Amino acid sequence: MAIPKKVIKFLESAKVNYKTIKHRIVYNAFDKAATLRIPQKISGKTLVIKYDGKFVLVLIPANKNLDKVKFKKISKTKKIDFAKESWIRKNLKGVKVGAIPPFGGLWKLPTFIDRALLSEKKVVLNSGENNWSIEISSGSFKKLIPDLVIGSLSARKK
Repeated sequence: MAIPKKVIKFLESAKVNYKTIKHRIVYNAFDKAATLRIPQKISGKTLVIKYDGKFVLVLIPANKNLDKVKFKKISKTKKIDFAKESWIRKNLKGVKVGAIPPFGGLWKLPTFIDRALLSEKKVVLNSGENNWSIEISSGSFKKLIPDLVIGSLSARKK
């Protein structure tokens, strides 16, 4: 299948430049980077996080893990958890689990991004399908999500 229409419509309505990339089926940002032969630091992975009864999308580079301490500080909360797959399937319709695009506006969810990704010229993001990705400049990504929360949210993988 191709990139879901709702994702393309979201990108088109924002009038930003982007490029779609077809590739073999992958299930994580690490494999996406290897398949596309791009640095892991520009391959974004989208996490769905739950805190204080709310859900948010968090975008971090493939070569890092979420730093829960940093996220708690930025989100001003004490307890966070990853969303259950059943919640994702029920509430983030039209996209595949593991290929969630980091566009919270599609589901009225806040979006957080790790500062490291925005320091890159371009980033490669999930599209909603496991065999398609979206390449977009950091500036265009910021334009897509006006209320984007930017911060240091990740730590090197151990």
